[in-house]
Amino acid sequence: MPGATAPASAPANRPSGYLAADAIDILAILPPPPVKGDARYDAEREVFRKLRKLEGSPRWAMAVRDAAVSPQDLLRDFSCAVGVELTPENAPKLLHVAQKATRDVGRAAGLAKEHFGKQRPFQIDEGTTCVPHETVGRSSDYPSGHSVVGWTWALVLAEADPDRASAILARGRAYGDSRIVCGMHNPSAVEAGRLNASAVMARVAASAEYRADIEAARAELAALRRSGPQPDAERCAEEAALVAMPVP
Repeated sequence: MPGATAPASAPANRPSGYLAADAIDILAILPPPPVKGDARYDAEREVFRKLRKLEGSPRWAMAVRDAAVSPQDLLRDFSCAVGVELTPENAPKLLHVAQKATRDVGRAAGLAKEHFGKQRPFQIDEGTTCVPHETVGRSSDYPSGHSVVGWTWALVLAEADPDRASAILARGRAYGDSRIVCGMHNPSAVEAGRLNASAVMARVAASAEYRADIEAARAELAALRRSGPQPDAERCAEEAALVAMPVP
């Protein structure tokens, strides 16, 4: 899953993380996922079956867009919440800190995925998904990598732009919800993705390097707000309505 987990060595054009590999024990933090025989296991199967009716709807289309996790896609997805049209070219400092933090959070998520090996919902019950099954390869359900990425970016952006934190965090929550709509993850995996991100980011926040980078990103955003392009108002209104839509 692009952006969700970190390879052993980062390419030259991608930042390494802020933390040592053993800085946090994610397996001591995440609870185990629901298993067969648990009431929640059966409830999550029903959620998957129920939400297949959203295929072709605007919320389904949003889930398709949220499945793309390139830097350009993520900056676009948070532009309405931030109130400025973000691109890799006009927000390089913000992109740097978000990608760097995501590598720490993604490393932890990769360990948890390998440890738990939970089946994805479409591997248990038949049903359409908003992107082809093959896009996830052999990556497992728990925790959701896309939720990890979306919530990490939301936490970074909310700190860089605290005045718009509510809208940013709501968008980050909806980003994870998209994986439930899409049929790629169970609700418990999305919740675990957010917990994974929050736990690692609590440790990242103590890094002096991160503190310096977030201040640089905050200054960049403040300057961009004064002169940067505004996102399309109609697009943002439609997105806000979808973000507010409850997803089990």
